[in-house]
Amino acid sequence: MIRMRALLIGAVVLVSYAYFYQAGGWNQNSRFDLVRAVIEQGTLRIDSYHENTEDKAFANGHYYSDKAPGLALVAVPIAEVTRFFLRVAGLDPASPRGLVAISYFVTLFGVALPMALACVVLFLIAFQLGSDVNAAAFGALALSLATPMWAYSTLFWGHSLAGACLVFAFAFALRLRRNQSHARDTLLGLAVGLAAGWATVTEYPAAPASVILAVLALGLVWRDGWPRRSRVGVGIAIGAFACIAVLLIYQFRVFGSAFQPSYSYYPPGAFPWMKRGYMGLTYPRIDVALKLLFGCRRGLLFVAPVALAAPFGLRSLWKQPATRAAAVAATAVAAYYFLFNASFLVWPGGWSYGPRYMAAGLPLLCVGLAPAWSKARSLCRVLLALAAAWGCAFALMAVSTTAQPPDNFHCALFQLIWPSFWAGKLSLNSQSMLMISEDPPGRAHGAFNLGELAGLHGLPSLIPLLAVWGVAAMLWARMNRAEG
Repeated sequence: MIRMRALLIGAVVLVSYAYFYQAGGWNQNSRFDLVRAVIEQGTLRIDSYHENTEDKAFANGHYYSDKAPGLALVAVPIAEVTRFFLRVAGLDPASPRGLVAISYFVTLFGVALPMALACVVLFLIAFQLGSDVNAAAFGALALSLATPMWAYSTLFWGHSLAGACLVFAFAFALRLRRNQSHARDTLLGLAVGLAAGWATVTEYPAAPASVILAVLALGLVWRDGWPRRSRVGVGIAIGAFACIAVLLIYQFRVFGSAFQPSYSYYPPGAFPWMKRGYMGLTYPRIDVALKLLFGCRRGLLFVAPVALAAPFGLRSLWKQPATRAAAVAATAVAAYYFLFNASFLVWPGGWSYGPRYMAAGLPLLCVGLAPAWSKARSLCRVLLALAAAWGCAFALMAVSTTAQPPDNFHCALFQLIWPSFWAGKLSLNSQSMLMISEDPPGRAHGAFNLGELAGLHGLPSLIPLLAVWGVAAMLWARMNRAEG
């Protein structure tokens, strides 16, 4: 029955993510341009596509994506498969409709699916760490639908994939708590190294978090002596080295230097703050930290108040010797991302919903939600449910209107998202992932939701999604009765 519950959670989350297509923007266009360059021209240069984004690097007379390549590399085979099926369906993959379809499916399978799987993994982890199924479900669903993670998982950005990879590494590390065979120790170490390593290939800032999870894996077997430490360590090293090799080879092929990240190659005059500190990183500032927590513009606790309960749940795990290492690692990853965001000169992160530079750390922060629910009394559970409902309602409004509100709003949630939603003005983003020449005026290839594709308009376009939620809730209640 646990597996059925896990599948149900995964299905609800994936459908909720897949329901929305957020269209273009500098960040996602930069990655999609690289995908197109590879599948259409067999090159890593985005010279033919770069005019639709300012997120680009310039080196040796050519334009390249300025992003770490992990998500684009994952998306290339997805794009190739999508092109094949589009041809079978009689649609030209190079047409505007074909390119929109490709961009939708690479987002679905490269971003939404990994995060939906990560939410399932968090559900199973919470259950294994001592929470009951309802508490575990609360933690997984609160992360996926009541935090900005919902918005990030509908965009062709790297944050959700990096966060999912960190969750997978965390889960593989926790499996090492049990005594394993020699081969299984090495395989689990390899899995930790590959998952944590690919998080870094997807987003450069994930490197310290990846190290934390590697240390967790080694720490869990440290008392078992050097033979087991060596097996796990070798596995981690092989997996991590393979990912690092991919990144270094990519950077060498593109820029001629394996050790200079893409952010070192902006065109002259672009993003001048990247010249300060270390690529825009200085030190954590208290005023920024407060804004990242409580501010209307980017405050995590403003858009996702349920996250306030996570530290209390992590503290309860920390008190128990059997779960202390997991709690320490999850806390360290979440704290690192918070300090990272508070140290970045351009901490708002451009057009985004919530503190997106903290995004990859949200899943491990939310490890604390299930134990927080388990320990809470009736009144506290009511407050937790209300906090989750608040976050879910605002996240639904954001993905329905725009998951990337313009940065010129002091409080986009109430100045743009709220009024637009209740006026039935959904799918606001008209930016396309296409080139200007491919998307002439009058041919809109902007955002949409699946209800709109079915012919519904305004708020009624959300009815199919709400119906899926209702059916899932009835199935969950039936499972509870069957087990009761």
